[in-house]
Amino acid sequence: MTKKILFINQEISPYVPDTEMSVMGRQIPQKTQESGYEIRTFMPKWGTINERRGQLHEVIRLSGMNLIIDDTDHPLIIKVASIPNTRIQVYFIDNDDYFMKRQMTVDENGEEYSDNGERAIFFARGVLETVKKLRWTPDIILCQGWMAAVIPLYIKTAYHEEPSFANTKVITSLFKNQLKHDLGENFKRCVEFREAKAELLEQYNEKFDFNELEKMAIDYSDGIVEAGADVDQALLEYAASKSIPILRYQGEDFGESYNQFYEQICPDQE
Repeated sequence: MTKKILFINQEISPYVPDTEMSVMGRQIPQKTQESGYEIRTFMPKWGTINERRGQLHEVIRLSGMNLIIDDTDHPLIIKVASIPNTRIQVYFIDNDDYFMKRQMTVDENGEEYSDNGERAIFFARGVLETVKKLRWTPDIILCQGWMAAVIPLYIKTAYHEEPSFANTKVITSLFKNQLKHDLGENFKRCVEFREAKAELLEQYNEKFDFNELEKMAIDYSDGIVEAGADVDQALLEYAASKSIPILRYQGEDFGESYNQFYEQICPDQE
């Protein structure tokens, strides 16, 4: 039976400039699809993305849901486009407040957005609610970037009884630190949803910085990928201490090693 793999990416080329992460955000799904897996791919609809050039259009049947974060309603907008010269469709999570008129991690002056934590939470829940609406059941979710770091927690707590995710394995890809500042004092409160209770986060520092976010992702993941060339060794040691399978840095020749890792994390049922 064909395995289904959901890619939740912070960056995908060509919709954002080429970086180590955005290039892998495009290449890994493409190589995975070419290897015979069924895939879906999501990313935030950053305000810097040119919708006309990228040929994005709204998917009305998936849009319109309201997500409540910190007692405030935030409408969810879903857009879709196809990466040129590939068979890959990308679903974009959009919202007027969090994405539409804003850049990525930092604003025009190079300052990180004070609500980056809320943006990550909205993105995570937006992806998972949309996958449910698609009636698609991923065997594996691969999370890439700090924007996707809340996904493992939600899969193993708030969404663990949802038919779409009851048996899903989660892999977190680690890259170098992308945040200079923490996510503010209200992050733990905002992350609360269903069984994802704030008390589950008591073991982490009160202020969530990049490393705390990644530690949380590691704690709720079934596998870890050393995806970038400059991953914090302390995070890799933390993952190793949890006895989680780790795919070490592969450089540019990573296609087959990822396939083998998928099979290790989610072996075929007898």
